[in-house]
Amino acid sequence: MDAPDLAAARRERSALLRPRTAGERLIVGLDLPDLESAERMVAELGEVVGFYKIGMELVFAGGLALVERLVGEGKRVFLDMKLLDIDNTVAGGIAGIGRLGATLTTVHAYPKAMRAAASARGGAGLGLLAVTVLTSMDDGDLSEAGYVGTAAELVRRRAAQAKEAGMDGIVCSPLEAEAMRALLGQDMLIVTPGVRPSGADRGDQKRVMTPTDALKAGGDYLVVARPVVKAPNPRRVAEALVEEIEAAS
Repeated sequence: MDAPDLAAARRERSALLRPRTAGERLIVGLDLPDLESAERMVAELGEVVGFYKIGMELVFAGGLALVERLVGEGKRVFLDMKLLDIDNTVAGGIAGIGRLGATLTTVHAYPKAMRAAASARGGAGLGLLAVTVLTSMDDGDLSEAGYVGTAAELVRRRAAQAKEAGMDGIVCSPLEAEAMRALLGQDMLIVTPGVRPSGADRGDQKRVMTPTDALKAGGDYLVVARPVVKAPNPRRVAEALVEEIEAAS
């Protein structure tokens, strides 16, 4: 696809993939060990939450069935698979995810993998996000893994490659969101995990911000998992997050 056609297709998908309401900018991560726990959490959160992330922990516990169920109930689903494999395998994975009805999925930001994913999507409405640098990693972790440079530098390079490959957005920490918005423009989504309410435990996240700060930095969607699903009253925490998002939007 030529560059003008690529940009036009991205703009069209961007309009469909953006949050439909301020409250929908919150994506609750169902980082739970089994399907039953996830179903109970969805029931408890009720109408407060309209968008859920399902990652590999829940997928390996039967979570793919929940994708179709949530979609059938009018919810949006971010199937966070972080695909990285040979081109043919990535392409096959993307085709399968598209058939499930997920709104978003992730591919590690390696150029060949991203190009394979973009080609395999075809006319499906599935949004493709490039995972730049995991929010649990800092400069020291990258150095240990053999990368040269800082996390911010690697995020920038991979974000530029994602745009060139035809991806619809990126996943990055809120600390990089402002710079990435300037780099990518308004037509690409920025999804930010590593969001923690003020005073919440960071857990294994190292590059974090509060919801208000992440939105001001340019994030379109905020992914929050443990602060909600591990809370004594998850619905109350989710309601407070939605209120904060609506005030900051």
